[in-house]
Amino acid sequence: MNELPIQFNCIQVTQPIGTFYVGAIEAGDLLGISFADVRRIEDQDIDKYLGIQRELSQPRIKELREYVRTIDATFPTSIIIAISSENAVFDQEKMIMQIKRNAGVARIIDGQHRIAGLGDYQRRNFQLNVTVFVDMDLEDQAMVFATINLKQTKVSKSLAYDLYEFTKSRSPQKTCHNVAKLLNKKEDSPFRNKIKILGVATNLEETLTQATFVDKLIGYISKNPMQDRDVLKRGDRPAMAGIQESRRLIFRNMFLDERDAEIADVLWQYFKAIETRWPVAWPTLYRGNILNRTTGFSALMRFLREAYLNLVEPGSLVTMTQFLGIFAQIDLNDEHFNSEKYKTGTGGEASLYNDLLRYSGLAIQN
Repeated sequence: MNELPIQFNCIQVTQPIGTFYVGAIEAGDLLGISFADVRRIEDQDIDKYLGIQRELSQPRIKELREYVRTIDATFPTSIIIAISSENAVFDQEKMIMQIKRNAGVARIIDGQHRIAGLGDYQRRNFQLNVTVFVDMDLEDQAMVFATINLKQTKVSKSLAYDLYEFTKSRSPQKTCHNVAKLLNKKEDSPFRNKIKILGVATNLEETLTQATFVDKLIGYISKNPMQDRDVLKRGDRPAMAGIQESRRLIFRNMFLDERDAEIADVLWQYFKAIETRWPVAWPTLYRGNILNRTTGFSALMRFLREAYLNLVEPGSLVTMTQFLGIFAQIDLNDEHFNSEKYKTGTGGEASLYNDLLRYSGLAIQN
């Protein structure tokens, strides 16, 4: 067992809160000494609380563990820890921090999910920016945690998708972003000026966020978009969908064959049929209309697979007239698409999807 202390270069920083130290530590070393002090009740006494951290989110940890294996993984922002001076010494002359290699000597103030995400990381050379507070009062630790988590502004998902435009390699995210932009800009598109590309409305016609559009489309391309992006960025080719899988991922093989324009065309024809079948509910913005908003769009995207597979094999093109033949069977009129009949949210989405299946007579595809 290695009992030598952990050593790494640091700089000393002075701010109103006091002095702290910033350096780069190997991920494995930080994992070995740190712990998350989760907020909890002490001895069933509701007036006594311990810990400053929220509970770990297992889905978030799983997501980060997949991310750190990608070719361009990075955690560029600092992990913040607090350590007692009994366990940490800073050599000001050599600018080196020395920490005892003992479990639980470093309390995590910020970054517990990033550290947990590296929990089963097997590769070497993953350093982490670390900010070290020595002998920091628990009150100050709590205030730093609260300030970081209350003051930071979360980046909108639509903006995150929009930034894929700058990437050079192909990815499911970039393709879906490009399809959204194309359908939003083209004359006579059923989505003309309907998509809030950066998630913020710039005109009254926009009823869908780019994030909603991409989330619903990407599920027809990939089960694991991050993994596919990583494989493509490494210069390899993700696996094509087999016969059965292609009936769930109806656009996957089109994407892998770089037929993005044809994916856009299928969506164009499908929603053009919707616009033709419901010429009031799809294009207009009257109060309570849900068809061209998240609830209606999400239900229609779920129904797309059933309609598409009823007409053609995966990877084929479809005409608006073919889709219109299915929608003509559905006994719903423009006025039916209101928020009283189909409540906003997942409940209304499921209800509309089930009605589309029932009225069309289509079975759920396997």
